[in-house]
Amino acid sequence: MKISLITPAKKQSKNGNRTTALRWARMLRQAGHRVRIGMDYGGEAADLMIAIHAWRSAGAILRYRERFPGGPLVVGLGGTDVNTYLLSHPEETLRSMEMADALIGLHDLIGQALPRPLRGKLHVVRQSALPLSGPRRPAKRYFEICVIGHLRPEKDPFRAALAARLLPPESKLRVTHLGQAHTPDFAEQAAAEMARNPRYRWLGEVPGWRVRRELAKTRAMVISSTQEGGANVVSEAIVAGVPVIASDIAGNVGLLGGDYPGTYPVGDQAALARLLGRAETEPGFLATLERFGRKLQPLFRPAHERAALARIVDSVGKYSRSG
Repeated sequence: MKISLITPAKKQSKNGNRTTALRWARMLRQAGHRVRIGMDYGGEAADLMIAIHAWRSAGAILRYRERFPGGPLVVGLGGTDVNTYLLSHPEETLRSMEMADALIGLHDLIGQALPRPLRGKLHVVRQSALPLSGPRRPAKRYFEICVIGHLRPEKDPFRAALAARLLPPESKLRVTHLGQAHTPDFAEQAAAEMARNPRYRWLGEVPGWRVRRELAKTRAMVISSTQEGGANVVSEAIVAGVPVIASDIAGNVGLLGGDYPGTYPVGDQAALARLLGRAETEPGFLATLERFGRKLQPLFRPAHERAALARIVDSVGKYSRSG
């Protein structure tokens, strides 16, 4: 099939939407489909459209449906679709979801945020990651903790740094933060935090190989977001064998499971500090997180994501709407 894959993220962007689009396009091409990635839809012929983000791609979705009333349409839901735009821009967001033949969510709890009539066409496709090229070798000088995510409000980017301040003087914990500051104000906040907090260092945006190197030497990864659609960085950490400590939002719990022992109340740096302290001083706690992660690893491998995506595309592509 000829597939038009729409993502609102620019070509040079390293955000989740662009990463997902590139990975899905590669998997679909491996399955024999012809895939064109674009930021918008210009009316070109397509056998099927996959649009990432119901609200940000709403215009492209509408133009495709007007051009091909019976054309198969899959909409991949972003975290802000269900956590923000269903409330702030319900008309466009719901229109995109209702037009879709299938919806893709990235974690198990996303259906709870959708209107009940839409849940029947929801499919969960967990984002995958590749294993590290070699064994992990955690650093010894410091007890390294990493945060991998851009500096923007939804990521609550400084929560781990604030938690690190609360640890006792003898702690050797250090937080290394990889990610681009989305505004000059966030860059200034990061610089100020480094100046006052010797346990925090921000490295800015780095290439993929640098992220993998950090995963190879870190003891755990913190994802402190206030909202997520199912972060790929969780997949990367799990597949790499890195214990995850996460805010207890649906987007994290829906990936890690309701019984996962490494979550804390979102925004609560005191609770996060307690988990970080346990990770540093209780080897059994870190081993428990690793054990939970190993059980989850098969769900985040490329073969699992590829098969789930293929099932959706094949089932939607077999029919078109009348009219």
